[in-house]
Amino acid sequence: MHCSICENRCVIRPGGTGICRMYTNEDGVIVERFPDHYIAAMPIAIETMPMCHYHPRETFLQVSGIGCTFSCGGCISETIAHHAEAVSGALRHIPPDALVRRAQKKGCRGIVFCLNDPTAMHQTFLRVARAAHDAGLLIGCATNGYYTEESLQEIASAIDFVNIGLKGASDACYRSCGAKSAEPTYRTVQRLFEAGVHVEVSCMYAQGYRDEVFAAAGKIAEVSPDIPFQVMRFIPFGDEPPEREPTIAESEAICDDLRRMLSHVYLFNSPGTDYLNTVCPVCGDVAIRREFFGPMGARTITIPPDGRCSCGFSLPLTGSIGGEPYAEPGMMGGYRFTRALEMVHAVLVCLGIESDADLARVWAGVIRDDFIEGLHGKIQKIDSYLGLVREIGERADRAGEAERLASYITDRVAAVSSAVEGCHRPRVYYSMGTPLFALNAERFEMNLVEAAGGDPVNRAIERAGKPGVNITPEEFAAFNPEFIFISGFLSAPVSDYIAACRRMGLSADAIENGRVYTMPPGWDFGNPRWVLGLAAIAGTLHPEHAAFDLAAEQDRFYRMFYGTSAATVSGNRSFYRP
Repeated sequence: MHCSICENRCVIRPGGTGICRMYTNEDGVIVERFPDHYIAAMPIAIETMPMCHYHPRETFLQVSGIGCTFSCGGCISETIAHHAEAVSGALRHIPPDALVRRAQKKGCRGIVFCLNDPTAMHQTFLRVARAAHDAGLLIGCATNGYYTEESLQEIASAIDFVNIGLKGASDACYRSCGAKSAEPTYRTVQRLFEAGVHVEVSCMYAQGYRDEVFAAAGKIAEVSPDIPFQVMRFIPFGDEPPEREPTIAESEAICDDLRRMLSHVYLFNSPGTDYLNTVCPVCGDVAIRREFFGPMGARTITIPPDGRCSCGFSLPLTGSIGGEPYAEPGMMGGYRFTRALEMVHAVLVCLGIESDADLARVWAGVIRDDFIEGLHGKIQKIDSYLGLVREIGERADRAGEAERLASYITDRVAAVSSAVEGCHRPRVYYSMGTPLFALNAERFEMNLVEAAGGDPVNRAIERAGKPGVNITPEEFAAFNPEFIFISGFLSAPVSDYIAACRRMGLSADAIENGRVYTMPPGWDFGNPRWVLGLAAIAGTLHPEHAAFDLAAEQDRFYRMFYGTSAATVSGNRSFYRP
């Protein structure tokens, strides 16, 4: 029997499943395997979804199931999309009416389906949509838009807002994600827009995909040049090589070109960029300011409460404007949730956990026990991180392996501490992506800097974001760091970073003396490989006292905890010095 929900149109035999594995054939009827079941349900600010022009600063209840009808390389939701069976034990049954009551209790304007694709839970989505509308709530989703004509008709009458993720414009690009062609997604964009649904689109930009992004933008412009277009700078999650990640500068240049055909183009996954702001088309002033707020997310910093620019122009917004945006705790909300699962996975890999069966057992408990809610605090200090390793080891029945990892880290931390003891502590600034995006004062990286014999100037920043905040040129000048480190996550080449400093008129001892460094991915946060980053930072700050052989340190770590040499691991990037 053919499934008519997505355009893969899988043939599902009795008791079998299709590509997404979320539907089965029961007596000639295609039904969901996990109806009304969710892996997460939490309030978020709508910009976390992300949406830029819809009910800005309002709170919505984000719900997430498992499974996806696509299989895209570097998917940020890989854990719940591609390992659905492994995490299915963590699913919780929440009937539509109970979900609506939870949204109302949390003061939400509506409900949004995110992280996994709603095409993998279509009937559940429609039930929730009916219950939400009956209660006066809004309903929306983030989706690949790969609906059939039949399911698209159902969605069009049920949905209020949508973010449709474009994989490119060509059939080849869609085939790389396991789909047949690009046409169904663009049909969805047009039909929903014509039906009066608030539509925004996002398009992934990876190295070598410039033409795909431009062709996708051209197709959207044919529907309406006023549809907000979100450029998602590619982050190499999973096994994707870091070479696929374009720089922020390259991505901003593409946005400039796209704005010649589209009215509203925004750049995500680029800390510190000005390309998240809304510029008034009449006077040219920045009317809405936003900043990076975690993977795929933004936060509205300033917005006119009446939705009008100071020149009087009515900004292209749909719906009400909220007051103070909802503050999402820890790793909760948006794609930070899947990032948290990735961090747990990084520890499990070092403990030798590889099979889906073992992962299923641990992941299910981690999610079911609300372990993620407390994870953020545990990964911010070295001692508590060691406790986290041991706790995960207990959950995985790998206490011995966890103690081996914790002991190794403890030994290397002690070696670094001994080497830098009594040394002068230079001023160190830790940023992400661009010069004026500073990591939070209490982040783990600040503890790394202190353990490596430095004085993190970020400690003086009183406000906080996720994972940091935009600072002013005046604040940067007051810091006058002697060393600058660029985060290994959502990073930037040193050359781009220094060029940005020159362009913005930023000066500091670190810049003038060529002491700006970028960290390799995973070497400074989230992954146990931060112990390598600790040695790298110490050796940079105090080369005369902490001259560690980084290649040897790295190879030892990889052999002990990955069972291979560092040289054989694809995508490994060495510590870079200008």
